[in-house]
Amino acid sequence: MNKKEIAEIKRRLNPEFHNVTCIRGCYVNGQGEIISTFTRSIEGMGEEEAEKYLAIFKRVLSGVQGQNLLDIEFAPEQVMNSPEHALLMTLKDTALTDDSAVESLYQRIIPTLATEDHTLILIMHDGYDVPYRSQDGQRVAEMSTEVFHYVLCAICPVKLTKPTLGYNPDTNDFRNRESDWVVSMPEQGFLFPCFEERAADIYRALFYTRDTAQSHDELVNALFAFQPPMPADLQKEAFQAVLQDSLREDCSYEVLQAVHEQVMEKMEEQKSDKHAPPLKIDKYDVKEVLAECGVKPANMAAFEEKFDQQFGAQAQLNAVNIVSPKQFQVKTPSVIIRVNSDRADLVETRIIDGRAYILIRAEDGVEVNGVNVNI
Repeated sequence: MNKKEIAEIKRRLNPEFHNVTCIRGCYVNGQGEIISTFTRSIEGMGEEEAEKYLAIFKRVLSGVQGQNLLDIEFAPEQVMNSPEHALLMTLKDTALTDDSAVESLYQRIIPTLATEDHTLILIMHDGYDVPYRSQDGQRVAEMSTEVFHYVLCAICPVKLTKPTLGYNPDTNDFRNRESDWVVSMPEQGFLFPCFEERAADIYRALFYTRDTAQSHDELVNALFAFQPPMPADLQKEAFQAVLQDSLREDCSYEVLQAVHEQVMEKMEEQKSDKHAPPLKIDKYDVKEVLAECGVKPANMAAFEEKFDQQFGAQAQLNAVNIVSPKQFQVKTPSVIIRVNSDRADLVETRIIDGRAYILIRAEDGVEVNGVNVNI
């Protein structure tokens, strides 16, 4: 799914747009024991309660693609024969009315909950009457012929609040308020099937993780029989290590700045096309930049070898896991310099009187502890 398609489904999760047929839930304690299960009709809820449920589901479609939102792709044989895919299809096709299928989903998720906190598993079904779009992008509602049926699952920690003082309107003062179990925003979740080219793609699902340092292998395998990619944070660290270990003396500020700027430029080009999928970068894209920077052939060969060892010869990395779109950081043991990502040119390195320096070009508006200073 591209950014525009995700946003279109996310907009569904508002009280005035949704067609949620039902919400089902399973409340689990820290020992993996089911405390309760329930089925709710969102139409029977009050407005504020409905908005809270929809806000939880909306969070599952939030975050950065390639970091928080991970593509899951089913092989053709999985679509034909796998129990994981068959379960997801049953949940979708029955609009969560099949009790045994819903229970089977809970039993796949519960063993993967490695936490002492209580957990609430929520799943909803929605039927989206997809508006037809003309070639110029205009919506023509009366020509709609596609209904996108999908399920959305959210796995939420339920945490015990601390006892505190709270206002009591009956006594017009503050009294002790007992601790209570409160639902937090989801840590994981998924959408099935994906919404692509105005229709359902049953060969794909979208998995959500709040923590970009975790890929939740056990959960992803239980739900999809799929090996998730390396977590975004670890992927970035691994790529940085490949550059450092292979480039050796060529691993200079100028080379890393060039890699950053070239990837950022490609990301900006991709960003202008809302229909484009997230940008992927392979080893050849990076080698092209290294060659332009004059990196020695031996070090470029070492980069390719280490890249293949770490990620695989045909690997494509998410561009957002290679560079930080919002900032460019230079760090020493005593100083950290953070620069806007598009102004890395303000920083340079230089040898002066035999000593290595990091120079920052000072423009207007220099402050020290909030005070404007003259240079």
